[in-house]
Amino acid sequence: MLFGFLPGLGGPEMLLLLVLGILLFGRKLPEIGRSVGKTMVEFKKGFKGLEDEVGETPSPRAAIEPEAVKPPQRVTPSAAAPRFDDAPAPTNLPPKV
Repeated sequence: MLFGFLPGLGGPEMLLLLVLGILLFGRKLPEIGRSVGKTMVEFKKGFKGLEDEVGETPSPRAAIEPEAVKPPQRVTPSAAAPRFDDAPAPTNLPPKV
């Protein structure tokens, strides 16, 4: 049962559908055939690419070398930089509870 989704579709009905299809799309059939062919070729290329990608053995990644640790740089004080004095804390604070 080749066409199980269309019950009762025999030879004469298929021939009638073929004739109607040629009458309706006769001029466009070569164009439609070309576009369907191109679509199939592109689909096969994409599927082949997926198969190659999945079947390909993963290549080892290049090792990332860390940057060398640099010693801390000494910053020279400038006039615009704020100055913090090491003064003792004020003694007039309220007692801690």
